[in-house]
Amino acid sequence: MHALPHDHTGARIKRLRLERHLTQKALADLAQISYNTLTKVEQGKLPAAPHLIAATARALRVEVATVTGQPYTDALRADELDVLIQPIREALDVYDLGADPDITPRPRPLLRDDVEALHVAVRAAHIKQVAGQLPGLIIEATTAAHEDGTTEGWLTLAALYRTAYDVTSKLGYGDLATIALDRMEWAAQRASSPIFGGMYRYMRSLIYLRAGEYRTGGRIVRMGLDVLAQADPGRDRDVLTGQLNLGAAALAGRAHDRGLAEGHLAEAERIADRTGEAAQVHWLAFGPTNVAVHRVSVLAELDEYGAAAEAGATLTIPREWPATRRSHHYAEVARAQMWTGALDEAFANLLRARKAAPQQARYHQTVRETYAGLEAAKRQLPDSFLSYGSWLEA
Repeated sequence: MHALPHDHTGARIKRLRLERHLTQKALADLAQISYNTLTKVEQGKLPAAPHLIAATARALRVEVATVTGQPYTDALRADELDVLIQPIREALDVYDLGADPDITPRPRPLLRDDVEALHVAVRAAHIKQVAGQLPGLIIEATTAAHEDGTTEGWLTLAALYRTAYDVTSKLGYGDLATIALDRMEWAAQRASSPIFGGMYRYMRSLIYLRAGEYRTGGRIVRMGLDVLAQADPGRDRDVLTGQLNLGAAALAGRAHDRGLAEGHLAEAERIADRTGEAAQVHWLAFGPTNVAVHRVSVLAELDEYGAAAEAGATLTIPREWPATRRSHHYAEVARAQMWTGALDEAFANLLRARKAAPQQARYHQTVRETYAGLEAAKRQLPDSFLSYGSWLEA
């Protein structure tokens, strides 16, 4: 049975195009994409690349999530994750109400330890666990921050808002992820923290990356670098600066600006040589490995799939690297391998993505688009291939 029979991304693009009374040629011209590629994507013969998704969304005047079909509500319901979203939304909404008189926060060290434990859990891909614990911690930390009014209290709250962004973006709730980032910036301003200010702008730039607004994303990165220049020199500032350069490289790659992408990768590599592997510094996984991983992604965004597949296949990921980052990398390599026709290798990397971080992979757009591309050639793949599609949609 066809695993993704009706509602793949190409079908959604076609439906939206017809609703606007556009021909395929008209949409291709508006989006400045290949007419031949668009027709094959609509037919399900080719997967929709991120650049094409963003370009068609802009041309159709809709959000990228409308084109991709996120959040994947049926899968969320099956995993009992949908019921965890509303409490997060409610916890984010009380940020400016002051201390709750009905809540007595625990001692600050205990609260801080729980916040750190959530950072560890989300990077180990325990998304459901984190989503369940997050609202209560946000509400408790909100009261603590308002009562104390200390830098530490506001930074603890900012860190929780950052985790809310991580969870909601991984589950496909882009609107809620944006709200979480706004709250993070609000708390960071009260803490007068240029480090968190830079981190906020890095994450905000990724929202514009997904939306296909590459120029705006680049402006946000430059603002983040200016904010970080106000921070005290040291490893924290270096790591955030390097990570912002990696974000800028991804934006430039998706915009097909090779020179700018390579320039940012070179700067990030220079910084990584100084910091070494810094996976646990603000849990950004920065270091030489992350630079190499981003180079694979940039090559794929530049449509150099062969080079991306080769670089990804030879890259060794450290054992201590976060499971979520490993899963994301395997998905990127799978996408590149699919485009080169290395179907068995691509499917093997989808399996690695699932093994590393199953809850993340299940809701990852690249995983689903790559699977959709492989599905068109399923007769060349093993019997276990269809069961992967059933897992995605269960």
